[in-house]
Amino acid sequence: MKVELDINAETRTVEVEPRTSLLDCLRDKLQLNGAHAGCEHGVCGACTVLIDGTAVRSCLMFAVQADGYAITTIEGLSPGPGELSILQDAFCETHGMQCGYCTPAMILAAHSLLLKNAAPTREEIVDAISGNICRCTGYAQIVEAIALAAERMRGQNQPQDATP
Repeated sequence: MKVELDINAETRTVEVEPRTSLLDCLRDKLQLNGAHAGCEHGVCGACTVLIDGTAVRSCLMFAVQADGYAITTIEGLSPGPGELSILQDAFCETHGMQCGYCTPAMILAAHSLLLKNAAPTREEIVDAISGNICRCTGYAQIVEAIALAAERMRGQNQPQDATP
């Protein structure tokens, strides 16, 4: 069946089987490979995308269910080719990327949080990413990255080369 998806502010029409997951549609039909297949049971969060700004597991949603919603993938957060968003830059700066497998999902969960809360507490950050499992050394740098990005989005703690 044909489905029309609004992905990263671009309308894309794809032919999918009715039971095709949004994750498989994004990766296999649209070559948007930032969402990763982890557990494929909605537990690990590696497949996180944003639906109307809310973090959801794309492995648990059929592509046809996403018709009519604004889908944002990690590819849609970059302000331009070769550029990083404030959140992506903060993850690099604080070494929050670690192995990188969970990073796109962590960044999207954080982006969803910062859309609703410009000044989250550490506890709110931890809660926002609690559905995303990192199998590396821990979450300290990830939490630090999100806090740094929140500060920068509020105009505080700017990089030295960005200040006049």
